[in-house]
Amino acid sequence: MANVSAPTMPDNSRLMMGAGLAWLAVVIFAAGNSIVSLLAEIGMQNRVMGRNVITYCNLLFVGSLLSIVPMGFMFWRDWTVENLRKLRARHWGILTLSAFLSSALTPGLFFYALEQTTVTNVVLVGRIEPPLFLVAAWLILREEFEPWALGAGLVALLGAAVMLWMNGGGGFALGKGEIGALLATLSYVASTLVARAGLRGIPLGIYAIYRTVVGTVFYFFLAIYLFGPDHFQDVFHPLVWEWVWIYAVIVVLGGQFAWALALKHARSGDVSLATSFSPVAGILIAMVLLGEDPGPGLLPGGAIILAAIAIGQYGRLRSQRARADCATRKRAAERALEHEGEVNFKGA
Repeated sequence: MANVSAPTMPDNSRLMMGAGLAWLAVVIFAAGNSIVSLLAEIGMQNRVMGRNVITYCNLLFVGSLLSIVPMGFMFWRDWTVENLRKLRARHWGILTLSAFLSSALTPGLFFYALEQTTVTNVVLVGRIEPPLFLVAAWLILREEFEPWALGAGLVALLGAAVMLWMNGGGGFALGKGEIGALLATLSYVASTLVARAGLRGIPLGIYAIYRTVVGTVFYFFLAIYLFGPDHFQDVFHPLVWEWVWIYAVIVVLGGQFAWALALKHARSGDVSLATSFSPVAGILIAMVLLGEDPGPGLLPGGAIILAAIAIGQYGRLRSQRARADCATRKRAAERALEHEGEVNFKGA
């Protein structure tokens, strides 16, 4: 079985595919917050013995379990003896750390934040992620530094700050939900860096299934430790399984599959540009699905975020033109050298 990390298409096509998948994953994850809140609200309206059985913890735990089944059908060919023998202790360590960060700690913190504040605030606090990720990728992974993408991320962060400031009546109110969203964002950046470093050389199927299974186990014991042994007493209730597949298929399976492929093929600048659109998408989806009022900061903050996307896109196109011009000059110099060798005597 060929390693899925090996390029199977031209670099330009692979980069375009990676950028498109990054945008798809961002839209799915932006909708994910609203989907989770909507399902929890359905549980509130259909209590069982006074309890809401569609809790955030039950959604995450059962959703992850359900996603393992289609993952198994999609990726079982990657679980060969040959592929497993190629993985060293370092690979398994990276996989385990990625599982804890991306499938246990990060979603757990995000779900805690959603319990304490609005979807809009959770999405806006997360705008610290694009510039932070770009700087970290440059410092830690030694990836190419992209100043235009960093500038776009900072402008998007400014737009989010304007929205939070105006919605707070001219001030910032950081409650438990906002702090939880901030910690979740930091954990998310860490998990992304680990994934970008560790996915190289690891088949996607092994990464996806191992991360989901081990992350689910981590999350189960973490929730039991924090909330007590009765925390998952309603996890097998029919009402939970009636609705949780929506979260499992759309967010866990679709979103993480698109995101994992994007991390393998997209440039960090493309990932950052796509994630810059996340607050606009998240707020609009929350307005449609949950009827949330985005507040007076929507128009000015949204305009700044859209300007950030335009800045990032301009910088990306400018960088592409610069690389194309450099390649053209290089080919011209090579042709000149070839012609130089065709003439023996040059008058000196």
